[in-house]
Amino acid sequence: MPQQQSSAAQPKQKRPYRKGNPLSGTERQLASIARKRNHQKEIKVFVDPDVKAILMDMCKEQGVSQAVVLERLIKAHAENKK
Repeated sequence: MPQQQSSAAQPKQKRPYRKGNPLSGTERQLASIARKRNHQKEIKVFVDPDVKAILMDMCKEQGVSQAVVLERLIKAHAENKK
């Protein structure tokens, strides 16, 4: 009778990486920023720490990023101004 070997006894070989050399963390971050710049514009601001804390609380309550909260606030302000 042929002996059956369990699949757990045979070491699995990793499949080869087929997409070329993996990117470093810095390269991934730069690529992400480049993709974002195609569709979005960057805003750099300095605000009081109290205002930043309020923004962070809003983000936490809504479960979204700072960018999303700021977009909503700006759009709401623009709509109210009309």
